[in-house]
Amino acid sequence: MAEGAGGGAAEATANLVEVFSSVQGEGPAVGRSTLFVRFGECDLRCRWCDSPGTWLPAHEARLERGRGSGRFVSEPNPLPLARVVAACEALELASHRFVALTGGEPLLQPEAVLALARALAGRGPRIFLETHGLAEPALSRVLEAVDVISMDWKLTSDVRRRGDPRHGAVAPFHEAHERFLRTAHAGAEVSVKLVVTPRSRDAELEEALSRIARVDPTIPVILQPVTPAGPVRDRPTPERMLELEARFSHTLADVRVVPQTHPIWGAR
Repeated sequence: MAEGAGGGAAEATANLVEVFSSVQGEGPAVGRSTLFVRFGECDLRCRWCDSPGTWLPAHEARLERGRGSGRFVSEPNPLPLARVVAACEALELASHRFVALTGGEPLLQPEAVLALARALAGRGPRIFLETHGLAEPALSRVLEAVDVISMDWKLTSDVRRRGDPRHGAVAPFHEAHERFLRTAHAGAEVSVKLVVTPRSRDAELEEALSRIARVDPTIPVILQPVTPAGPVRDRPTPERMLELEARFSHTLADVRVVPQTHPIWGAR
């Protein structure tokens, strides 16, 4: 986020990809009306990513012109905060269950997330942060303005950092995820999403399981069979997902297998 000389909220800006209305397509809030504010740029590279266009800051943002219309107008980035709020209001903000701050990775722009969350608070929907679950210092800066957090737990069998080598072993994410989860759990309603692919290894899944349980075994955990995208062509078998659900449920109180639904009915 950039600020003008006065540094006030009215001068705040954000780099966005799009603002649109739909329903949540994955996780514990699946099917609920959601207004999405998608931030530009991500510092991870997931093999199965279905929106690689969000990896870099966006030159323009698409703003839906009517709720669920699929018609957009494009405006240059960065967008003033007041313009983002107006775009949300034009999509009947108050009639949604959630407004999702998503990406890309929204916590790469923590000041923008905080300013927007504060501006949208009390207007109807709960503030829902979707994040890769690694930027704990940034989370600490925005946590007081967020109601719900859906964090990913990334596995290095399919995910690398932007600066990691393209081949060979890379440092795991477990420790950073555990720190993030502890902070999130202390200040908001939180769930963990874990994308499972045919390459997901038992050892890394067990490590995630033990660390989540160490924070709080009642935290909802979503096991999401991958939706094939990019170089990922296959899903894990139903038998594999059922076996993982049973294994996680021995330790955790709320484990759910929930595939992405929005690709089925053609939503963004």
